[in-house]
Amino acid sequence: MLSSRFRFVRTASSLTTRALCLGSAALQGKAPDMIEGNSYLLVTNVRNRLRELVGASTNWSDHQQAMAERVSLSSQLARSQDELPVRRMKDSYIEAHLPLGSQPHLREKYLTYHNSVRFGRILEDLDSLAVLICYSHTKREGQARSPLSIVTALVDKIDMRKHIIYPDCDIKFTGHVTWVGKTSIEAKMHMSQFHDGAYSPVLDATFVMVARDPENKRAAFVHPLKPEGPEEEKLFQEGEANKKRRVELSTASLLKVAPTAEERKIVHSLFLNTLDSQTVSFRSRLLPPGSLWMEDAKLKGLEICHPQERNIFNRIFGGFLMRKAYELGWANALAYGGCRPNLVAVDDILFQRPVEIGSLLLLSSQVCYTQDRYIQVRVHTEVLDPLTRQHNTTNVFHFTFSSPQDVPAIMPKTYGESMLYLDGKRHFDLTMSSQ
Repeated sequence: MLSSRFRFVRTASSLTTRALCLGSAALQGKAPDMIEGNSYLLVTNVRNRLRELVGASTNWSDHQQAMAERVSLSSQLARSQDELPVRRMKDSYIEAHLPLGSQPHLREKYLTYHNSVRFGRILEDLDSLAVLICYSHTKREGQARSPLSIVTALVDKIDMRKHIIYPDCDIKFTGHVTWVGKTSIEAKMHMSQFHDGAYSPVLDATFVMVARDPENKRAAFVHPLKPEGPEEEKLFQEGEANKKRRVELSTASLLKVAPTAEERKIVHSLFLNTLDSQTVSFRSRLLPPGSLWMEDAKLKGLEICHPQERNIFNRIFGGFLMRKAYELGWANALAYGGCRPNLVAVDDILFQRPVEIGSLLLLSSQVCYTQDRYIQVRVHTEVLDPLTRQHNTTNVFHFTFSSPQDVPAIMPKTYGESMLYLDGKRHFDLTMSSQ
């Protein structure tokens, strides 16, 4: 039986978020878990709950043994999706709280130099919560440990509703499963913050997770989902549309097909704008006023992947990768625009392969598209095998930032940079269309 600190809040008839008056309780000196009539999950305990569901340990040596013992759970996997009972959206609903206002000792981890909240930490919390939501969807009665290894496949999008996140006000996360395939699950989450006597929305996030066997080697079936009512049906159809859109974007990738006719005109126009009219040469290039070469808009970093940053499956935690990529991308946007940037959206984070403990992780951020005050940043991460010198891509991240003032126009010089420019423009246009 879970204690009151770990119990999930589930809706009885609606998925509408209930406003909890944690702010007023904090003013009265009450800890959040002492508020009468409310049971919820603390964000700080999400990963502990995940360890319970999987059977992982906080100790490194014990953790390795626990992962080896999970092999025996393979017999509990369903042989087809038809064997699994249908679940409802409300079955996976979770409400989790980050009591920055009522528990000040938590603030240090989340505080920035500018006295705001570190968004990289929020990304870590969202990633952990998305996994727990999916485990809630797949949990079976009487099952002490889950045979499934649920991992992040894609962050479809994160849309910011406001730029200011206060470091001394309580934060609430809510979320549930909104779409299910045979082996994949979409989870939507919302973050709000208690300020001026009420909760106001901060962001909306959509994650796509995949279920695999206990050894995290092969795909595994998950419970089907049955929407109830027009609101849930709409959410489910949005999940179907998201899957279709991702397939279409992958098919039209510039790594697979040539740019469209309109995009080719854009590239040629950029090229003509950088030609030296005095020399009349294709090789002589000049930087137009108020612009920067793309090759001069990079920042790189290196991380040695220590056991401390592992997830419950003995790989590097996806939230840690997102935090590091975001911080590098933010720093690049800051250096490029010369002003502190605000995050507008996170789009299409693809987890291509897991990062093993002990890896050398190389991160490279590139400003790839600009428009007025907006900066589109692409962060590419890869692991380097120091013995073979082989590089393997693990993740690609796309961030859209806004600056308080107009920023220099980014100028590609090579064909490869032109493709990065067009890819950045595609992501920017998609982000702006949903704002």
